[in-house]
Amino acid sequence: MISKRSTGLLAIVIYKAFVASLLAVTSIALLFTLKNYQNLALFSESYVLETKFTIIEWLIDKILNISPAKLKFSGIAIGVYAIVTAIEAIGLWYEKSWATLLVLGLVGISIPPEIFELIKGVTILKLIVFLVNVAIFLYLLRHFPLQKK
Repeated sequence: MISKRSTGLLAIVIYKAFVASLLAVTSIALLFTLKNYQNLALFSESYVLETKFTIIEWLIDKILNISPAKLKFSGIAIGVYAIVTAIEAIGLWYEKSWATLLVLGLVGISIPPEIFELIKGVTILKLIVFLVNVAIFLYLLRHFPLQKK
């Protein structure tokens, strides 16, 4: 039987599930864009976009500047990462020690690049992601020895 989960663990599971969902949607969007690359290019040249929807035009231009090969690679890589993140969330939900190790490993290796990104330039989003990942890492590191599964 599963014990009552701590608030910290529940928060991490919710966060991981949210991130997995965002990654899955991003992966699907990139692969959908790849499938409809030619239609998107034709749409970007249409009269409909001329000065009416500048943000949409800007976004489409950014997407069309990415090569189809990079779109495919990014879509697949993000999809795989979404699956791994969902597995982390499920494993943590069931309080499996392998999930804790997986999260510690993946979050641990992401902290140095996040520090590098913060050195290059601090933004609110970068800082929040960094602080959340450090909090997750420290929480799981502190509570991991208490788990017996």
